[in-house]
Amino acid sequence: MKNSILEVNRTNHDETRVTEEDLEPLEPSQVRLRIDRFAVTANNITYAVAGDVLGYWDFFPATDGWGRVPAMGWADIVESAHPGLPEGGRYYGWFPMARYVTISARKISDGLRDDGDHRTAHAAVYRNYVNTEHDPWYEAGDDAEDRHSLLRGLFLTGFLADEFFADDAYLGAEQVIVLSASSKTAIGYSQRASTHDGLSVVALTSPGNRAFVAELGIYDRVLGYDEIETIADVPTVSIDMSGNAAVRAAVHEHLGDNLRYSMAVGLSHHDAPPAAVTAGPTPQMFFAPTEVARRRDDWGRDTYQERTTQALTEFVAASRGWMSIEAMNGPEAAQQTWAEVYRGAVAPSVGRIVSLHMPE
Repeated sequence: MKNSILEVNRTNHDETRVTEEDLEPLEPSQVRLRIDRFAVTANNITYAVAGDVLGYWDFFPATDGWGRVPAMGWADIVESAHPGLPEGGRYYGWFPMARYVTISARKISDGLRDDGDHRTAHAAVYRNYVNTEHDPWYEAGDDAEDRHSLLRGLFLTGFLADEFFADDAYLGAEQVIVLSASSKTAIGYSQRASTHDGLSVVALTSPGNRAFVAELGIYDRVLGYDEIETIADVPTVSIDMSGNAAVRAAVHEHLGDNLRYSMAVGLSHHDAPPAAVTAGPTPQMFFAPTEVARRRDDWGRDTYQERTTQALTEFVAASRGWMSIEAMNGPEAAQQTWAEVYRGAVAPSVGRIVSLHMPE
């Protein structure tokens, strides 16, 4: 049997290739999973752009200057050399963009953990795979699984970012500025932020996405990137999903000391040129896995699970009003999807789901 894997050029992220490898016999405690399907969003582009800094290239090592970008999706154990992990289990987690993956597994209470030497340095949230039979967030059916692939991880980042600000009463801010407001992470965040009394949620977006963003109904104002000077000069926090340094610098310059906090989350504008921030606070990177661990410690695991389950269920249900699913199959379709997401050619109202398997 052969495995097909989509790989990305680590120095030119717009270039991909599909490689084939033999599937080797399993060693003790290993399991082989057939990757059913996975989501490809702007977040995956962020993993490539930040791959060296945050270690994303190390999840599934490749060679010769190529990398395997992790993606969230679903897979089934089709072969097992682990006595506690039988064939047939279905799991959600981080997978390579491939047909199969072989994992040096440890059984955990709700599934399995990748204990390969190359994974031990990474946060547990990246290494754990949840069995659907023990997954409190699981919703059966292709539509629900697809939406969870696309939204679960992104929403959790947005949820935790809102909680981060809410811990300190949004630092007394009267408004939050959301850069790249059409991104799925931004929508998840803004749905939560819009529930806070006295806080205005202001969207910054491109002209082509302005109507879509306005129709979501979660933003109090929707502005183009050329309208930053119309933002009210009042106490403010900002959350940047774009990584567009020039836009972020313009927000800082306009608000100055009234900008109480500047949070950096994503890189949806990965090709934006550099620009220095010369006013206001130093932008701070937000790393969701650290917040997951902190919230579980602060709230307790049961409270954390209850709150995130309710919030995610509401968000996934609401997404049926603004996001349609497009399924793509086969290696060529995977390369096409990566290229279109990389260029920003996929509408924010669309979620791309990819399988390297051809339909049976």
